[in-house]
Order: sequence, then C-alpha cells, then structure tokens
Amino acid sequence: MTFETIDARNIPPSELIGSAIQRREDPHLLTGESEYTDDIQYDGEVHLGLLGSRYGHARIESITTTDAAMMDGVLGVYTWKDIQKSDAPGYMRVDNPTEGSAESDTDTGAVAPEHPLLADTKVTYQGQPVAAVVAEDRYTVRDALESIAVDYERLDAIIDPRDALSEDVPQIHETNGENLAFEWETGDEDAAEATLATADNVVTVDFEINRVIPTAMEPRTAVAQYHSSDDELAVELSTQNPHQVRADLSATLGTPEKQIRVRPPDVGGGFGAKLFPYTGHLLAGWCARRLERPVKWVAPRTEDFQSMIHSRHHIVHAQAAVDDDGTIRGFQADTTVPVGGFLVPNGSGVPTNLGVMANGQYDIPAAYVQTRGAFTNTAPLSAYRGAGRPEATYFIERLVETVARKIDVDPADLRRKNFIPPEAFPFETGLGRTYDSGEYDETLTTALGTVDYETFRERQQRDREEGRYRGIGLSCYVEACGAAPGLHESGAVHVEPSGRVVVKTGTAEIGTGHRTGYTQIVADELGVLFNDVEIIEGDTAEIAEGNGTAGSRAMPVGGSALKQSAEEIVEKGREIVANQLEASKADIEFADGEFFISGIPTRTLTIQEVAEIAHDESGTLPDGMDPGLAATTDFDPPNYTFPFGTHVAVVEVDPDSGEIDLERYVAVDDVGTQINPKIIEGQIHGGVAQGIGQALYEEAIYDDNGNLLTGSMQDYAIPKAEHLPDIEWYSTVTPSPYNPLGVKGVGEAGAIAAPPAIVNAVIDAIEPFDVDTIDMPLTPETIWTAIQRECE
Repeated sequence: MTFETIDARNIPPSELIGSAIQRREDPHLLTGESEYTDDIQYDGEVHLGLLGSRYGHARIESITTTDAAMMDGVLGVYTWKDIQKSDAPGYMRVDNPTEGSAESDTDTGAVAPEHPLLADTKVTYQGQPVAAVVAEDRYTVRDALESIAVDYERLDAIIDPRDALSEDVPQIHETNGENLAFEWETGDEDAAEATLATADNVVTVDFEINRVIPTAMEPRTAVAQYHSSDDELAVELSTQNPHQVRADLSATLGTPEKQIRVRPPDVGGGFGAKLFPYTGHLLAGWCARRLERPVKWVAPRTEDFQSMIHSRHHIVHAQAAVDDDGTIRGFQADTTVPVGGFLVPNGSGVPTNLGVMANGQYDIPAAYVQTRGAFTNTAPLSAYRGAGRPEATYFIERLVETVARKIDVDPADLRRKNFIPPEAFPFETGLGRTYDSGEYDETLTTALGTVDYETFRERQQRDREEGRYRGIGLSCYVEACGAAPGLHESGAVHVEPSGRVVVKTGTAEIGTGHRTGYTQIVADELGVLFNDVEIIEGDTAEIAEGNGTAGSRAMPVGGSALKQSAEEIVEKGREIVANQLEASKADIEFADGEFFISGIPTRTLTIQEVAEIAHDESGTLPDGMDPGLAATTDFDPPNYTFPFGTHVAVVEVDPDSGEIDLERYVAVDDVGTQINPKIIEGQIHGGVAQGIGQALYEEAIYDDNGNLLTGSMQDYAIPKAEHLPDIEWYSTVTPSPYNPLGVKGVGEAGAIAAPPAIVNAVIDAIEPFDVDTIDMPLTPETIWTAIQRECE
C-alpha cells in the first residue's frame, strides 16, 4: 500500500486529517534553501575544535598548550583549569532518573559521577574531550590541536560490563567505590521462579545485542554569539530539545536562562543522539562570552563516532516457562549493560526500557527482569531511535521464536496463542506498563496474508530439497511512545485579523514533518486553508517552554495541545458570533470555517471575520472577553501510547558463503489515527532501514585497550539504498484513548521491528544446519562460521 501525495491546495480543510498531503518542508530542503547550522555565517566568526583522549582509560599527568597558543590565528587554548578559573560551574548534566524524560520514566536510583566539560585528572573513554582550541579558521584549529602535548599514565581498560562488575578490577570512578552504575528490577521474581520450577518446558536463551553508533546526516554542530549590549547569549545548534539545551547552558555556564536564546535551524537528523548538548555545544557558548566573537563548532565524523553516545548494547540471559500446548507462563531475564565512561542523561532509563517492555504483545503473567548497568571505558550509552524498545522487542521476539522451535510449534501459531486479546485493554502487564488499545491478531493476519505464509512454508520444504535455504521471520512489536505523565507540551494558536493562523509549539522539527502534520490538525479544526497556517517551532525566544522531540511525542502530545487550542478558539468564536447575531451560544454551529445559527445557514460569519471583530472591534465583544482570537493550552498525557504491528522478512541464505539475500520485507503497523499516511509510510521506511543496518551491518567494536576499531565510515558499515528491499507497508487503525487525536506515534516503529524479523528469518533459513542463534550483525562471515561450527 503506497499513498500518492496530494497538493494541499486541492483538498478542503475538512478532509485534511488522514490525507497524504505533500510535506510542506520538502521544497525548502530539496531546492538548496535549507539552513543547517554550518550554513550560518557571522562576521568575525571563529572556530572551536576539541582534542579527544587517545586512550580509553588514563590519568592526565600534564597538558602543555604553549606551542598551540603561540600559533598565528589562535585566539585561545583551554583546559579544565581554565574553566575552573572562570565563573562557570563547568559541569555537564548527568543522568537523573527521578526527573523522567520522553524516553523513560524509570527511577533506577542511579547516582552519576560529575561530568566536567573537559577532562580534569582522568579520561574514561577514547575521544573524551581533554582540551579545546579557538582559532580564526578550521585549518589552524586542527594544526593547533595536533601541537598540544598531553602526558598520560595509561590504565587498564575495561570493555566488557561483566568484567567491570567482577571483583578486583580497576575502578573507573574512584568516588563510586565500584563500577556498578545502577541495579534495577521489575516484575515478580518469586512468581517467575515458581513458574519456571513447575513448567512443562524451560527454554533458555543467551544473546548479545550489538552496540551501534547514531550516524545522522548532520554531525553535532553549534554556533554561539554573545551580545554584550544586552548580556545575551544566542546559540544556534542541531538539537532535538532547544529548551533543555537552554537549561543546560544556564547550569553549565552559570548564566540565567532569561539571558540565553536557543534556536535550532534545519536539523539533519537527531534520532535521540541530539537530545542533550555535548561539550562542543556548551563550550562554544563559554568561548563566545569569553572572546565576544561568534564561535562555531562542527564535530568531524570521527569525533562523532568516538564521543557522541552509542546505544543498544545488552548482554542477556533468560529462561521461559512454557506449557506443552505453547502457553508461555512466565520468564526471568538478567541483562548487563555497559553505560560507558559517564552516566549521561537517559543513561540508566534507556537500558531499563528492555525490562518494562519485555512482555511485548503477549499475556505472560509471571515476568521478572533484572538490569545492571556497569561503568566501562567506552562511549556513554543513551537514547537512539527507539531508546530501549528495540532491545525489548528483540528480547521477546527472539525468545518466542526460540520457544516455538524448541517445542516444535509454528511461530505464527505460538504468537497468536499468547496475544493479549482485544477485550483485555487497557491491559496492565506485570512489568510496569498499562497498554492503551490493541488488535494484535489483525496486524499478524494481514502480514501473513500478504506474504502468503502457508504457501511459503510449503515451498520452503521443496526449496531445501533443491539446496536453496529460504526463511521467513516474524516480529510482533509493541512500543511505548508519546510521553509519560508530567512531560506536557504547550500549543499556541493565534488567528490574525487577516485570517493568517500562527501556531507555536515547544517541540523541535528534526526532519520528520511536524509542520505538515501540525498544519493539518489546526487547519482541519479551524476550517482554514492549509497555506494560511504558519508553524513556529523550537525557538526559545518565541516559545516560553517546551519538551522537545523524542519518543515519537510530537503528534500525541504537541499535536493534541494544538487541537485543544484550536477547539478553544472555536468556542470563543461561538460566543462572539452569538453576541453579534443576538443568538444563544448553544444555537451557534461551526463547520468548514464558518459560524452560523442552527437551522439558518445563510446567516454566517467566517472565522476570518470573527478574528477581525475580535481584534479591531473589541468594544463589541461580550462583557469580560479579552480582545483577539488566540488560545494556548498545555497537554499533559495520562500515559504513554502503545503503537504495535507485525513485520515479516523473507530471506535466502547461501550456506557456502554466508551471504544473505533480503528478498522481501512487509510491515503492517497500527499507530492509531493517521494524520498523514504518507509521512507515516516514510517514517516506517526510514526506521526499517536503520533496523536492517543493525541486523546486518552495524557494530561498534572496541579492542581490549579501549580503542574504537570502528571509528570511521571506512570501518563502520551502514546500509546504502542498494542494500534495501522494497518495503511493502500496510496498516490498521486502533485509536489511542489517551489523547484527543487518537494518535500513537510512529517515528521509531521500523527500527524496533526490523532486527528480530531479519534475525528470525535467517535462523529459519538455516534451520537444517541446527543453528539456534546468531548475534547481530549477521555478516556473511558470522553466518558461515556458525554453519561450519554446527557441521563439524
């Protein structure tokens, strides 16, 4: 199912919701008129560069900056001592799980060590910023960085989190006393153990989820200006959460928030990795105030690989209790996570999302998950598209697939048998989540019918007799997105006398089509033309507060706030029209942008006419009514929303080479009400591409000394267009009761569902070789080695 895009000029406002409107962002982006942070140029602009640690674990004996400081064009060379001498606190925000975020509301009790802007006496991961240079141009910056001499005392590095938690190992943070960052559990351990003790079958799985590196089109970047005349710091940067960046700049630099403006220009991808500012973002502001010149920082790609967050890595051991008839009664899982050299924001919440979402789509009454986070000499771990939900889905879908194989039950039948039934919603799992709504069997049935599952199984046997090894893999996912209660969003709608509608929201556009979706919502509600709506998003000078873009929260939370604001405007309009037409407000109806008396459709006032009255004829308004036609609301969601779906991968594997041919990929998703199905389809395609990358190509690898071996695009493989199949997309619609739009969010679904679908397909294909499991990425070498090992 592919939607043809529609020109918004050819559709009435009442039909906007649910229509595949052409994204209004695209002409700007495709004609070269886009403005990314590095496109911004200011008179007198200078450049900032960072020197990262060459070692994964070391004490800093000394830093000599004399040669760098004497270079022509160098304006400043800075270390932690320089920051300490200034009036700035100098520490970055660390994980505070009690605050909650769009990615997690889990209170893990973690206590995070202080995280200085530049390393003080020790480095804990390769690439950790140690010193900084500001110079007139980027070439001088690079030369100056190379001339800084750092004397290190190398320390033993710890890469494996299991080693980090063993006895008699070096402590990465002496103040911590041990390398345990947090230990957290959810579910009922006693119930899980009792179920395992009495089960007909106990199925064990062990696997490792590969560490991946976010690789957005645009690396981390910022440009900061200090205006001494009004003591204002203005920072433009590639970010998902400008209001949080403003708060972080304030805390790190010791500057009141009211004196800081943060504005994101066009953002070339965020994917969770740009939710919080890094050293370069914050230090650009510090340097701009110090030098009183615009300071720009653009991270080289290799610097992004080393010092931006990584994600996904889990080492899992689990057991499932299963009846002979295929009923899964319970499971118990232990997972160990390397949180990196520091516990950054979301550093404990994201790993524990595996625990709270490990039930998946299944009614499993006795479940228990223990998660331990260990400090390691690796880049910090945090949110990346899906933020723990891909790990949870991989866990449960690999577990279910293994159970099906062990008890010789068709994997589709096993899933159906254990699905939460539609009548059980809202459904409270034993792991801390209450699902809103679901028709799980419907997406599975649609997916199986699309690939003609029964026929494939028949052909699969014939293919094997002919020496062809084809497999089919299922992934039935459910995720939590939107936001937890307390993470509200504001939405302001203002109808001007001209009829132009100005909309402001605290989310941030990161390439996902917010402006199109928001316009559809507001234009539909007010009955105005699509092109009469202007969206202003993310600028802290325009919007008082906001919680940014993460966890697919834009439409469920930001869109809901805008719908409520538009509804308030309509209600105010009813009062104005009732007063103008000398009628009861209860008799005033509104449709297609016009107010009229019920039963007398010829006596009308358009919303534009009402706006003009509200602005220019305030003396005629009802007593006590403020002039203007505007409304601002906050929407605070009562719960997350829970999108779901079934993805199916069909592969062929050559056992002689380990090569995989990804023949077909079918996605059936239910994301609630669809504001714009074309944007949803695009989000699914992009997410699936990232999921395929994790399944087949991507892995961040460190050696035993803490050196990142996959530190560039030459060593870290991401999928190209030629590696991707045509993605066949279908959908069902089960509205969420938790917001007025009924939407559920879609941005992460593809990345969540794809990895287990592909791995399950490959394991299915090579089932005759008795290969039970293979860890991602499924490279040809990995598959060939697994087959050869079983054949020996």
